[in-house]
Amino acid sequence: MSMIDAPAVAQLAELAGGAYGPRTALRFKRAGAWHTLSYSQLTESVDAFATGLLDLGVLPGDHVGILSDTRHEWTLCDLAVARAGAVSIPVYPTSTLDECTWVLTHARVGTVVCDTAARADIAAQVPGVDTVLVFDPEPSARHRAWEALRTAPTRSDRERLRAIAEEVRPDDLATVIYTSGTTGHPKGCMLTHANWQAACNASTALLEGLGDGEEVYLHLPLAHVMSRSIQYITLTRGAALAYFGGDIRDVITELGEIRPTVLPSVPRLFEKAYTAVRDLPPEAVAKAVGGRIRLAVTGAAPMAREVFDFFASCGIPVLDAYGMTESSALMTANRPDDHRPGTVGRPLPGVEIRISEEGEILSRGSGVFAGYLHDPEATSETLADGWLHTGDLGELDADGYLTITGRKKELIITATGKNIAPAALENGLRESPWISQAVMVGDRRPHAAVLVTLDPDAISAWAANRGLPADLPQLARHADVLALIQAELDRVNARFAPAIRARAFTVLDHDFTIEDGTLTPTLKVRRTAVAQRYGDAIDALYG
Repeated sequence: MSMIDAPAVAQLAELAGGAYGPRTALRFKRAGAWHTLSYSQLTESVDAFATGLLDLGVLPGDHVGILSDTRHEWTLCDLAVARAGAVSIPVYPTSTLDECTWVLTHARVGTVVCDTAARADIAAQVPGVDTVLVFDPEPSARHRAWEALRTAPTRSDRERLRAIAEEVRPDDLATVIYTSGTTGHPKGCMLTHANWQAACNASTALLEGLGDGEEVYLHLPLAHVMSRSIQYITLTRGAALAYFGGDIRDVITELGEIRPTVLPSVPRLFEKAYTAVRDLPPEAVAKAVGGRIRLAVTGAAPMAREVFDFFASCGIPVLDAYGMTESSALMTANRPDDHRPGTVGRPLPGVEIRISEEGEILSRGSGVFAGYLHDPEATSETLADGWLHTGDLGELDADGYLTITGRKKELIITATGKNIAPAALENGLRESPWISQAVMVGDRRPHAAVLVTLDPDAISAWAANRGLPADLPQLARHADVLALIQAELDRVNARFAPAIRARAFTVLDHDFTIEDGTLTPTLKVRRTAVAQRYGDAIDALYG
């Protein structure tokens, strides 16, 4: 089986098992030791759990929720749901009861699979949910164990599963992924089996060479479209998926143990790693992460050139890419032999990109989603004349490289009538090792200003070298820190015309978090929540 023959998800486990048999498919950590599942064992497990789902009463087309951190059972559950002809509804593991209730009721989910008893308790409170399964049940057994669902399939069971898989059509719904949403309730993006196939096919140029002997390390949430698509691509190619042990603080250690060849992550991880290891020799850095990483892929925000150059000197090319849930993952990407720093690369095979008269990025191709679940109005706003309206602003250069310049709905219009896209200045400030987040404000105000949060690790080390207090709230008010941030703002402001520079800033005494609602589960800033939470601080900037 090759990448070109990417199957429907309902057939993936069976075909991969037949093609790659004894190869390692999944690697995971339990009780401090690494364990593996071969492709043959993967197929057997998926069929066993899919049979259990059918016996439980799950029917083709039913919606099954998955509320769990990234782990190998997530993949088994996802593939088993597809094998049974059902539709998976991933829920971010950081979701509150209200967020879980919205997603699971909106998607009309009756069965939910969770990783822990605590999350199972949350899912059990949602109206309409009648069955909850759990990967790690507690001795009290309040919920049924996922492992107890495993049923040795008979010959007739296998024939039924195969018949269900063969009846799946390309335009049948495979999953509904809810966008994390920077405002309002998240919307359910309907992705079909054809969308996933297109996502696998589009990544041929980016993940060339992925196959036997290659290992992909996953620590990002599998509820996110990027991780999910990489999961399918890896299994389609016959490479191995290695799952982090559950603690983000152990990522560097685990990279040294697993020695992966491909690392998908977010810019913030690379930036924090750069701050921690930039004084080490490049060969020491490469060795610390296993010595085999030949490709790292990131998205969500541009990465500072100095960070890219540093990891490139370590033999680890970090490639910026661009995609969204509505596009079934990546639309454009830089490639190992075709990289232009500062851009998100060129369109992947099968993807068309153009810029509208308003500067919005439009995309067309078989990866474009089927629409938003139960929301035809939002669908019609996003899909028009066959083009996906991304909501992002961007520019295509003469060679076809795409640069993201901002969000269409995030334009700031000052009291003087000046339109400012805040992303460029914010991204410039986030290049600083001392700054964690930067949010421009100034809508209907005399000029632009910016809220800044400090990177706790970097600023603490900087302060310790100068004999300053370690307390973050004290540092946020300290004259030396304010001078440091002013210098960073001056550096970034110099890139822009005077009318769109930030003329003032304030340093907050703590960072934004998912828990306080200022960040989405994919670490995007919720501007409305920030404006409401820090209204007094914003007013003080214009006092």
